[in-house]
Amino acid sequence: MVVGRFAPSPTGPLHFGSLVAAVASYCDAKSRHGQWLLRIEDVDQTRCLPNVSDDIISTLQRFGFEWDAEIIYQSQRTDLYAQALSQLRQQGLAYPCTCSRKEIADSSTLQGIEGILYPGTCLVQPVKPGTAAAWRIKTDAQTIQFHDRIQGVQQHQMRRDIGDFVIQRADGLFSYQLAVAVDDALQGIMHVVRGADLLHSTTRQIYLQQQLGFPTPTYAHIGLVRNAQGQKLSKQTLAAALPSDNLVSTLRSAFDFLPQLPNPTPALQSMPALWQWAIESWQLH
Repeated sequence: MVVGRFAPSPTGPLHFGSLVAAVASYCDAKSRHGQWLLRIEDVDQTRCLPNVSDDIISTLQRFGFEWDAEIIYQSQRTDLYAQALSQLRQQGLAYPCTCSRKEIADSSTLQGIEGILYPGTCLVQPVKPGTAAAWRIKTDAQTIQFHDRIQGVQQHQMRRDIGDFVIQRADGLFSYQLAVAVDDALQGIMHVVRGADLLHSTTRQIYLQQQLGFPTPTYAHIGLVRNAQGQKLSKQTLAAALPSDNLVSTLRSAFDFLPQLPNPTPALQSMPALWQWAIESWQLH
């Protein structure tokens, strides 16, 4: 069975870009008679805002989304992430690191896909005593390649393009990459549809899946909604929260944005009828 998911972080209310991503994942799962799950990615408690999770849930309900299992909260699953880290340590794949960001910036001349790469300092010399340590996973020279159902073939050479990346921070919080790899596996997620801003995260998650013995889902990364300045809609770019009225009109706008649905969206005024049309019309390719 196809199992998809929508996994927002409660760092601010849902905006139009969030709605587009949710619509895409929902239509993709439901068009193939699958299940759609909701996961609240609140693993980074330092960035989460009070009551935002409840607001996200109520907003999705207003727009007619229905999930097929209990909502999962990452903040309640730290034992599972600790087990995964323990497994990686036992396999000799994870090591402690006490380097600060400034130390890394000052010492590294390596550039990856997202900036300066960690040079492996703590892999070859003792960590600083009395300093809280993060945990990094060792990467190697293998190339991780996957076929994105929208973006086409993607690949990274892990050591050259990604480097040894953090899977548990020095403050004890687990990384997004590790939490997502564990959750997707344990929830049976095999079809991930999400925004293209997460495209570069995928090879890290596949690498973790391989080391932990997890299956790898198929991936599809949809185009991003941008503001007038060309910036991705986000909390940082002051994206407006989804309205509490004009729900059908807003949902139709989300359908119109997605090239996987016929355009224009028919002028249906019933939300159930609109959803039925979208699910029956969805073509990811």
